[in-house]
Amino acid sequence: MAKRTFNRRESRGPSERARARAVGFAVAALFCAMFARLYALQILDSSSFKAQAVANQVRQVTQQAPRGLITDRNGNLLVGNKVVESVTLAPNVAFQKPFVINNLAKLLGISAASIKSSLNNLQYSPYEPVPVDFGVSKTKIVYIAEHASQFPGVSYQLTTQRAYPEGTTAAQVLGYVGQISQSQLKALASKGYQPGNSIGKAGVELSFENYLRGKPGVSKLEVNASGQVVGTLSKKAPVPGDNLQLSIDLNLQKVADNALAGEIKKLSGTYNSYFSKYYPQLTGAVVVENPNNGQILAMSSYPTYNPSVWVGGISTAEYQKLTSPSSNQPLINRAIAGEYTPGSTFKLATASAALKTGLISPSYYYFDTGLFTIPGCTSGKCSFHNSGGEHLGLLNITKALAASDDVFFYNLGYMFYVNQTKYGQDPIQQEASAYGWGHLTGINLPGEVKGLVDSPATRAYLHQHYPAAYPYATWYVADQLEMAFGQGETLITPIQMANAYATFANGGTRYQPQIASGVVSPSGKLVKKFNPIVTGHVPLPAADRQAMLTGFEGAVQSSIGTAGSTFAGFPFNKFPLAGKTGTASVTGQIPNSWFVAFGPVQKPEYVVAVVIKQGGFGASAAAPVARQIFQYLMNHPVGRSTFGQPHLAPGVVNNGGYGVPGNPPTTTTTTSTSTTTTSVTKKAG
Repeated sequence: MAKRTFNRRESRGPSERARARAVGFAVAALFCAMFARLYALQILDSSSFKAQAVANQVRQVTQQAPRGLITDRNGNLLVGNKVVESVTLAPNVAFQKPFVINNLAKLLGISAASIKSSLNNLQYSPYEPVPVDFGVSKTKIVYIAEHASQFPGVSYQLTTQRAYPEGTTAAQVLGYVGQISQSQLKALASKGYQPGNSIGKAGVELSFENYLRGKPGVSKLEVNASGQVVGTLSKKAPVPGDNLQLSIDLNLQKVADNALAGEIKKLSGTYNSYFSKYYPQLTGAVVVENPNNGQILAMSSYPTYNPSVWVGGISTAEYQKLTSPSSNQPLINRAIAGEYTPGSTFKLATASAALKTGLISPSYYYFDTGLFTIPGCTSGKCSFHNSGGEHLGLLNITKALAASDDVFFYNLGYMFYVNQTKYGQDPIQQEASAYGWGHLTGINLPGEVKGLVDSPATRAYLHQHYPAAYPYATWYVADQLEMAFGQGETLITPIQMANAYATFANGGTRYQPQIASGVVSPSGKLVKKFNPIVTGHVPLPAADRQAMLTGFEGAVQSSIGTAGSTFAGFPFNKFPLAGKTGTASVTGQIPNSWFVAFGPVQKPEYVVAVVIKQGGFGASAAAPVARQIFQYLMNHPVGRSTFGQPHLAPGVVNNGGYGVPGNPPTTTTTTSTSTTTTSVTKKAG
């Protein structure tokens, strides 16, 4: 049998050939895709990857600009900058060589935990040395430079810190700066703020932050694959912030601060001697305003504090001391955030409403028997008497204001109540609103509150939201009577009180209170001037206004005036004054003490408002403070603002140490692969 021979080519079927072709096509497609991708990476996208590579090598770091200075209206320095030496530590070096933390802590006299806390602070850039201590002596800086092996990654740099040459003066007005928070950083990152930056936290430091901040410097640093700095590619110096010139007068501010503090301490000593268990620590505020433009010439709040406690970071213990209720919270600016029952100072609104609407005229007389009884009243509080139990007989609006007669104003409140068809439900409240009570004044300071004027709508609101404390929503005639002379739920701030009486004093124009005169560049050029802003008008017929004005004059100058004894011997012939006392009762407490006055009467230049919470009678507590202030103003009138270079205090620099001759010693800065270090040149001898 013949043997058959197989041919391999002949043995392949159609399906095998198809599979081979498919595999060949797939391999070819893979190679095509690979070459296309390589072409895209190396040719088409090469510029993009080059940019990313450069970005991985370059880090942009900002340097915060020195903040602008803050001065009074005459250029006297209130807040400045001082140059201090700080020691910094590179985070990456500390991580690689942790022994440096203990060495540094021992030398500087601070805890290792404190240094670690600074290094772990997410608000600092990981590409910059982190400051771990400020105000380090030159002796220690030299020691670090001479023992570099013990302090790898440690450097020394000059930095600026806020300086307060006047201590506690106007502390709440000035405010303070602190490290930017995470929430602030998130909101302000688009404006160039960086981790670790300082930012205004209170007072004008906060409200004028955009002027004081300046423009940060920018450095482009070259880093290696490990994130270590190996060089500086470019550097743009920071531009110092503009200087803020306030409207306050430094010397007047000191007089107001001292007068308020002295009176409160005197009252506290008296109370503590006899009634220590009944009286808390007293608080208060003073506002001095120019009625012709709204400029604030002095603003005091008691108790106060020294803003320097915030420099370099405030300790937990110090912060708790400033914010605890037992300290009466000195951070609060009570001139704009303190709400007080106004008492008889509110009679400005009631008298204005009664005369303007025609309810009474200057020739209207009422006989005061010392008691006002609501006609037809059979339940609840039906009778109201003068606070001192006096009865003044026949009197008009002028005498009623001078003697602060309560019964006269009870009668006005009642007359409005029973004639609502003719005068409306709230004519007194409308007049109070026209004077600015119950509204924000608009002063450019953070933390202002708007107060409250008692009314039927107010009582309905309080009943709805606080039914336990206010079980009735009805507005009774007794509520109307109390509101008419500044009692009930009405609350007014000192800035509102000063502004309302400033409106009356100047003839009826209400200005927005202003705390700043202008913004000046570091070179002394005026950048912005804050002009007067009119926010309303309270017109009064000449005869009506004169009747009230004579009453306010009598309050301080006549024998029946409530402040007459306090101002006995004051030279009214040289400096005539008009004013109003207020003794505001608060259930279960000593009354709030108010006094507000303006002068010289015929051409007013100053309005002074004083309040002392639980100070007692307005004439005996608040009025003496105002008298001290007016006695100073009589001999030291406040001049117009002068713009230009500030008057620097010792140790304070104009722009934070940049380019100022004679500023801290020359240093030589060298860059290593780990951090920026500074070598100190020692002088011979």
